[in-house]
Amino acid sequence: MSANILIVRTSSLGDVVHILPAVTDIARNVVGARIDWLVEDAFAQIPAWHPSIHEVIPVAHRRWRRAWWSGEVRRERHALARTLAARNYDVVLDMQALMKSVWLVRMTRGERHGLDWKSAREPLASLFYDVRHRVEFWQPAVIRQRLLAAQTFGYAVQGPPDYGLQAFEQEACVLRTHEHPYAVIMPSASRDDKLWPEDDWRAVFDLLASHDLRLRLLAGSDAESERARQLISGRTDAVVLPRMQLTDVARCLAGSTLMVGLDSGLTHLSAALGRPTIGIYKASTPVRTPLIGSAFTASLGDRGKAPSRALVLDAIAQALSIARQRK
Repeated sequence: MSANILIVRTSSLGDVVHILPAVTDIARNVVGARIDWLVEDAFAQIPAWHPSIHEVIPVAHRRWRRAWWSGEVRRERHALARTLAARNYDVVLDMQALMKSVWLVRMTRGERHGLDWKSAREPLASLFYDVRHRVEFWQPAVIRQRLLAAQTFGYAVQGPPDYGLQAFEQEACVLRTHEHPYAVIMPSASRDDKLWPEDDWRAVFDLLASHDLRLRLLAGSDAESERARQLISGRTDAVVLPRMQLTDVARCLAGSTLMVGLDSGLTHLSAALGRPTIGIYKASTPVRTPLIGSAFTASLGDRGKAPSRALVLDAIAQALSIARQRK
């Protein structure tokens, strides 16, 4: 007998990645689990990577809100409502606990679970669940989501988080035999308050180059690409990668020796893929969203307090030393 389950977590990139270990836990502990996932279409590739996800149901809320009452958007919204109304789920688990996720949850058929008033980021969301769960807010996001799933389905969380992304590592093992070793860098962000000094980045590049690593820089927009090109101006060992689909970015990250990046969804994805990852926090705190993965990670800095160049260089040296020892 199958247990039909719908996960609701629409965004953002890093937050969607943080759900993956909870999906692994559910699949291991709930007999006959058949898990669907409702997610923003821009991130729909991520749930599809997990072998235990049966169906990904995309929603385009970010696009829709720009023209909410247009004819096209109304048709798409009604189509989603019909899709959800036609499904019977045993459990609908809202792992976002925001009013925008509740709007989707209310379209579903099934017993609705979510965080209680004291646990939800937007407490009003808790009023719309049939069953409410208490999960302490201060805990790292990955742990918090695993505990929410465990309370919903009645099992105990055990072992380190498993993101279910082993297929990427299998591909990367082949890639590393043919590619010159490289590091992935994410030096740009959509917000200026996240940026780290250019001279500090160049010191990072020099350290990585001294270990015979080539540099592949990621950027999410034309402006970020231009900034990245300026950072590597004059270097022959570095390239700014073109915009890619998330699956191609994941393959690139999985094949890397390590990743150094600002606090972003892609930095969290690198850690989830089991790559040594150094995250630079400046506009946010790592207390609730630290990098968590099977390899070395360092979540450096805090809101309003960027990490020093020396601290980042030391973490890179430590990551490379550990990687050499494991070869």
